[in-house]
Amino acid sequence: MGTVMTRKPFVAGNWKMNGDLPRTRELCADLVRRSATWPDVDVAVCPPYVGLAAAAEALRGGRILLGAQNMHEAASGAYTGEVSAGMLLTAGCQLVILGHSERRRLFGETDAGVNGKLHSALAARLGPIVCVGETLEEREAGSTERVIETQLSASLKDLTTEHLAKVTIAYEPVWAIGTGRVATISQASEVHRFIRHWIGTKFGARAADNLRIQYGGSVKADNARGLLSDPDIDGALVGGASLDAGEFEGIIRAAV
Repeated sequence: MGTVMTRKPFVAGNWKMNGDLPRTRELCADLVRRSATWPDVDVAVCPPYVGLAAAAEALRGGRILLGAQNMHEAASGAYTGEVSAGMLLTAGCQLVILGHSERRRLFGETDAGVNGKLHSALAARLGPIVCVGETLEEREAGSTERVIETQLSASLKDLTTEHLAKVTIAYEPVWAIGTGRVATISQASEVHRFIRHWIGTKFGARAADNLRIQYGGSVKADNARGLLSDPDIDGALVGGASLDAGEFEGIIRAAV
């Protein structure tokens, strides 16, 4: 495992609950202008639901992909406040984030729920970014690998190798999200290698070599190059820094 050349770097911006429509249009237009000189990196932005259509219009015809921050596993129904994979497709999305730690911690989402959404996303041909990560208490207790294995096993249940080829994993240590604390290169690398090894044991060495694993957790332009220089870290899932076009661009350039 570890055939780096087969994995194109992937940087995605999770805007979380930020950005009204004017700001969405402005930021997307700025990113499109900048993208003409970007290196060979896959790039996505994930605005709130209300900004998806505006973002899709601003990004149309360019190289930046559009993603959503969540979805419901059902195709339709009495699920007030939810959106389906099909709705995301009609809004112009190619990607969706699933199982972000804020969804798990604040809204009670489970690995089983992530798995249901994952299968629905894949059926709709949306590219899922599946998030995993441990809390500070779990890390200090020496339980990081056990926690990650549990999340992977349940979240990826009943997935085929063909399906896995369309999935991105994002390792986001919960203790580093929005806190300003960043995993050291060795800490991040250790977990990324563990994830790739686990994937290899379940899906085979080729699937593990081809799987893109992003790092997320207080990633900024000034720390991205060190993190993304590791051969097992294939990009970043970026939070607050993705709301600043210059900062986000710095991360993108650090990914090669």
